[in-house]
Amino acid sequence: MAWLVTKYLITAGVVVLISEIAKRSDRLGGFIGALPIVTFLALIWLHLEHQPESKVANHAWYTLWYVIPTLPMFAAFPALLGRIGFWPTMLASVLITVVCFGLFALLVRRFGIELL
Repeated sequence: MAWLVTKYLITAGVVVLISEIAKRSDRLGGFIGALPIVTFLALIWLHLEHQPESKVANHAWYTLWYVIPTLPMFAAFPALLGRIGFWPTMLASVLITVVCFGLFALLVRRFGIELL
């Protein structure tokens, strides 16, 4: 149980740190937020929990494919925010991501990559 609490605290601390940095610098906050810090943490947790190398490698592999369809949301968010407000923009961002993910999953299936 202590290990689980430690993982929560470290992971939450990273998210809080990034949001605090973003308050002071948009660019630096965006840069740090774009780093695969959460993925690195997940890979570290998997390794420390003695998961097979194949499990750790698969996590990195699928993360690559799951990141790509999220990118349009980052372009849409700033365009929508001033027009429709924060919460509607958040909802639209989720919908955009879901649609892009579905379309992307259908596209990469043609190449033998199963995301769904």
